[in-house]
Order: sequence, then C-alpha cells, then structure tokens
Amino acid sequence: MKNPHGLTVKQLAVMAGVTPRTLHYYDEIGLLKPDEIAGNGYRHYGKQAILRLQQILFYREMDFPLETIRNLINQPDFDVIRALQNHRASLLDRAKRLDRLINTIDKTIEHMEGNREMKEEEYFEGWTEENQPKFEKEILQKYGEHAMDEVIDWNSYTKEQKDNIIAEGHANTQAMADMMGRSPDDPQVQSIVEKWHRHIKYFYDPSIDRMRGLGEMYVDDPRFKAGYEKIRPGLALFMKQAINVYCDRLEAK
Repeated sequence: MKNPHGLTVKQLAVMAGVTPRTLHYYDEIGLLKPDEIAGNGYRHYGKQAILRLQQILFYREMDFPLETIRNLINQPDFDVIRALQNHRASLLDRAKRLDRLINTIDKTIEHMEGNREMKEEEYFEGWTEENQPKFEKEILQKYGEHAMDEVIDWNSYTKEQKDNIIAEGHANTQAMADMMGRSPDDPQVQSIVEKWHRHIKYFYDPSIDRMRGLGEMYVDDPRFKAGYEKIRPGLALFMKQAINVYCDRLEAK
C-alpha cells in the first residue's frame, strides 16, 4: 500500500538500487534530505527528493564526486530538465564510444584469425575521443550547466586534428614536468602555461577565473591529481601555481 507521506528509507533504497546506509549518509552531508521525519524518527521521501536522488545517481554514473554534485544541484538556477538533457547527451556519447570499442574488438578478432587486414590506427579507434568528456566534466564540475554552451564539439575536428591536439596536450604536460625545480614565474614555465592556455581553447575559451578553477581542480580532485602525479610527483601543485602566476599577469594588463 502506498504511503501518503512518501517512501521510507528502505523503500527508496530498494527502488533506486542503493543501500539505506547510503541514503542516511546523503542526509548527513546535506546532499539528500527527506521531505519529512515522522515522530518515530522514520524518514519519508516525496517526489522532489526522488527526482533529486535520480540526479545524484546520474552524476555518480559519470564519476562526479559527491561534494561537486551537491554544489551543482544546490545552485539556485539549477534546471532539472536541462540537466536531464545533458545526462542524455553524455550517455549517448558514452554508448557511441562503447559501440566503437566493440567494433574495434570485432575487427581485431577478425584480424587475429586472419580474416582481415588492419591499419595501425584502427587498433585504437574508440580511445582517441576521451579528451572531450574530460574537459566537459571539468567545466561542468566547476561552473555548472550553462557553461556547457561554450564547449566546442570535439567531433567537429578531423581525426588528424584530434590526434594533433591530443599529442600537443601530452607535450605541454611533459614540458611542464620538465620545468619542475624552477620557479612558477620563470619565463620558460610561463611560456608553457601560455601554450596550455592556447590548447584549452581547442575545447572552450576559458575566462581567467575558469583557468584558476582548472588549476585548483588539478590539485583538489583526486582523479585529476593522480593523472599529473603519475607523470611527476608534485606536478599538479606546480601546474596550479604556474597557472595562478599566469592569471595574475593577465589581470594586471
């Protein structure tokens, strides 16, 4: 029988495929509050809470940290319909990429069985598209849904352009790692940050605040930090410091 006060913790947990403990934790950190707490202490969740949990699960599906999700959905201008449209687009992009990877597997099996030839670049179809979601996520995490309008469609580039952009990004990161030991305001370090700035423009045109935000994310987000630390310990912090110097100089002009 349907509860007129909404779903209990157990009912919502079963329906959403999470544990009651998860819902209690979401309540504790202010991510998902029940609509009502009965006199016996039972939490009850209504339609708005159910929609909010759906948003949380969509963002979790895309590996967003809980703190970032909370900041996003607590924004005064957060638009649920717009968010759902963005989730749909992201999941479609993921499905397309998985289809490409499956196709690559099939072609490789055929090649290994001697039934077809493969060009070298065909071995890696499906992986070269990874940079766009990463940059989109950086924008969305830090600045919200509206900033996504400024993203340049990765698929507007040719395959050769994509390969060159990815190679350029790797080269910039390695060049910055090679500069560690110098001061962040060293002219050569700042020259690399300028190249980094130009590289970001392949994806979107960042304001000074957004560039600072990316620098902070490289340090504060464990996933981004791990990527830089794998190249050279301390690189994430060095990047942030160098970006801040670069932004200070832009603001002083």
